[in-house]
Amino acid sequence: MLRPMPSYAELRKDYNLAGLTERDLARDPFRQFEKWFQEAEGAKIPEPNAAVLSTCSKDGRPSSRTVLLKGLDGRGFVFYTNHDSRKGRELSDNPRASLLFPWIALERQVVVEGVVARITREESDAYFHSRPRNSQLAAWASTQSTIISGRGVLEEAMKSLEQKYAGQEIPMPPNWGGFRLAPETVEFWQGRRSRLHDRLRYRSGREAWSVERLAP
Repeated sequence: MLRPMPSYAELRKDYNLAGLTERDLARDPFRQFEKWFQEAEGAKIPEPNAAVLSTCSKDGRPSSRTVLLKGLDGRGFVFYTNHDSRKGRELSDNPRASLLFPWIALERQVVVEGVVARITREESDAYFHSRPRNSQLAAWASTQSTIISGRGVLEEAMKSLEQKYAGQEIPMPPNWGGFRLAPETVEFWQGRRSRLHDRLRYRSGREAWSVERLAP
């Protein structure tokens, strides 16, 4: 039997850890993200690089899943996946996406929206070979997003690959690699009292980023 949901009064929470003003912001969203990311790390938030990646199919069906941010520079936010997975196929068909970083313990979130493109094979290969060996094997063993008959399929595939590549370097699968989300907007959300939250959004322009405040 399902436990009854708590009443609204029990769930109600006021946010009061911090505020966010325009003068607080760095001159571009990458520096601001790095600042907040370091604060999330300092607060011991588990896996602060975990983000909800949302994509959309050609016919408009949305889907979301958690991925790990593995790179950030002035070009965008980088994550890795199997290109034949659902997200990989959707990004190929409709190369627009969002990343949401839910730093709930700090009463913060960051939402990044923009255009996605594959990174170079050289970049992907360098990252692939920095991963633990079992993670490299798993990239081969899992036909991500396909239906399988049971966990034994994965375990048998791993055993076979361990034997195949024993004592050898594991090559990167041809259908695996990174994507870079080049942001068009980046919104920094800070919870505030009485639900009057701060929402400051960077918007890319031809020569510089502009900042706009959104009503909560």
